[in-house]
Amino acid sequence: MAESRPSTCDDAIVAEAAECAVKFHELGMLAEAEKLYAAILAARPDHFEALHRLGVLRQQQGDGIEALRLIGEALKANTRSADSARSVSAMLAALGRHEEALVAVEQETALKQSRAEALVSRGIALASARRMQEALLAFDEALVVDEHNLEARLNRGVVLVQLGRVREGLAAYDQVLEIEPDNLIALGNRVQALATLARHDDVLEACDRLLAVKPDDAETLYVQGSTLWSLSNPEAALECFERAWTLGHARSLSMLALYRLTIADWSQSETLVSALRQRVAAGEFVYPFVAAVCGLDPSDQLKAAINYFRAVFPSAPAPFVHPEPRRPDKLRIAYVSSDFRQHAVAFAIAELIERHDRTRFEIVGVSLYPNDASNIRTRIVKSFDHFLDVSSENDEVAARLLHGLEPHVVVDLNGPTEGARPGILAHRPAPVQLAYLGYPATSGARFIDYILADATVLPFDQQPFFSEKIVHLPDCYHAIDTGRGISPDIPPRCELSLPEQGFVFCCFNNSCKLSAPVFDVWMRLLARLEGSVFWLSRMNDAAQTNLRRKAAARGIDPERLIFAPYAQRIEDHLARHRAADLFLDTLPYNAHSTTCDALWAGLPAVTCTGTTFAGRVATSMLKAVGLPELATQSLEDYEALALKLATDRDRLASIRRKLADGRATCPLFDGDRFRRHVEAAYATIWDIHRRGESPRSFHVEASPPVAT
Repeated sequence: MAESRPSTCDDAIVAEAAECAVKFHELGMLAEAEKLYAAILAARPDHFEALHRLGVLRQQQGDGIEALRLIGEALKANTRSADSARSVSAMLAALGRHEEALVAVEQETALKQSRAEALVSRGIALASARRMQEALLAFDEALVVDEHNLEARLNRGVVLVQLGRVREGLAAYDQVLEIEPDNLIALGNRVQALATLARHDDVLEACDRLLAVKPDDAETLYVQGSTLWSLSNPEAALECFERAWTLGHARSLSMLALYRLTIADWSQSETLVSALRQRVAAGEFVYPFVAAVCGLDPSDQLKAAINYFRAVFPSAPAPFVHPEPRRPDKLRIAYVSSDFRQHAVAFAIAELIERHDRTRFEIVGVSLYPNDASNIRTRIVKSFDHFLDVSSENDEVAARLLHGLEPHVVVDLNGPTEGARPGILAHRPAPVQLAYLGYPATSGARFIDYILADATVLPFDQQPFFSEKIVHLPDCYHAIDTGRGISPDIPPRCELSLPEQGFVFCCFNNSCKLSAPVFDVWMRLLARLEGSVFWLSRMNDAAQTNLRRKAAARGIDPERLIFAPYAQRIEDHLARHRAADLFLDTLPYNAHSTTCDALWAGLPAVTCTGTTFAGRVATSMLKAVGLPELATQSLEDYEALALKLATDRDRLASIRRKLADGRATCPLFDGDRFRRHVEAAYATIWDIHRRGESPRSFHVEASPPVAT
């Protein structure tokens, strides 16, 4: 019996269904479009447009594998479809299958009449494969063929920016806008390029231009908010972040939470923290540092970090190949950081770099930040055996340069913090990679093997919440520069705007680390102690205004909050600590280097031990300085101890003497002991790798005293 063929009426019905499905798809009604595509394919399994369009829809839903299968079927149904070949290429590139993508581009090229279009497709595929110079040549050639090809000019701008040639990229976007003034892609890319160049006034003008065409562009609102923040206009910045968040912008919630903390506005803290937790649980984007500073649970911090790296690196670059591990004459350790400049990390790490045993170790520095001409930068550069500035290189080039130095262990001093370049370490320029100092939580990165910590800040029972294996140093994990001088000239209190007789509580921590529960404790202490004051670091104007307003609301004279101006010299900053009576720590995120500063200057500190790494750093320091009794376990005990010390001058004086007497011998300030422990950790890590074993957690044994 002959096979029956569909009637003309059936063809008309299918064509009408396809037309409706496409309209639904274009209107964003994906569920309705999906049902119609499925119905069409049930009747006509080889229907080209339904296969192609359903593949595109699956890509929009994040299912790249199924999208690729469907569009591949469409290409089989119509082997002359250049659009399908192009979609296949784009999806292969999105899946990290770059060489296959380039093959698909060649198929697309063979089907196209326009040589310029073919060259643009090739350039896009090459750019996806990170072959940027070749991509640039393809776009340049396309423009020789057709100088009016806007897609070539736009993509040329993108590649130039990726190559670090941002000004040239900006010029390419401007050329597009000369031809098509309302081109949204060029307008948006121009905003990003100007932001990269930190041309703040031009950024705001560019944002206004784009928002005039597309008022609800969430990414532009986000950039506008960031720029307004940089220009010290926090109220307007927060309005932009609020609008961007309501429009579903992934990063705006994080910035809204962080910047409200930074201006000491805690009115929405519970709402924002709850929203952050919900986003983390849903696998959505939250900046890991924001999760840490807001005190999210360790499990949430891990999820936030994993979500972050999944968003940043949907497909990890291929790692470099390393030679067979052996026991070298010297271990080559590379420290990578954006903070080799006027920054707390640089001050903390400098002595360790200088002290490293050059008979056993070769020490390399890799800077992600350009030379700021500071004294600490000069000192840091001199302390390394080799120093490499990759601030002007893209991630792949920087990774190749670092790999070319053949480090055995790379130490990441950033983690997911401002200025970090995780794309460099994602290439695995070293066979073993370690996180240290810059970020007190898990990185969540597959390419970081270990984290250097101690038993107080990161007990082994926290391993389930860390993607890295935990390495315990015997004392406090935090490096400190014991060579820092303290000015002998301590200004009289009157010059510091402090009372001559009243008790001076002190906290020189960043404003984003202040929280309502701790501030309530501080205000109750001021209420109990007549004539006492609270001495804080100079903050942004909004934070100072908010804190004074909150003090008044709690019945405290706002003038009892005193804000210290920035001290140009670290020696003077350390010296003025001695005008205070007691340092009070913050929670859920402790003072870290700031606690070190206070203790080094001889100022006792009281802390409350938190539930996360970031909240236990001061406790670790107090143990290592010989004052574990100043670490409390609850805010009630924290308040009681602070009050006891403020009202018992003899006891406080005894603690000051104990701190001064132990300064020369305590583990926290024993730089050479610390150096030996860190080097033992590096040696053990390398031996584990050399034996072919997987990374594992371990504890470094305490070094015996060195005979003098």
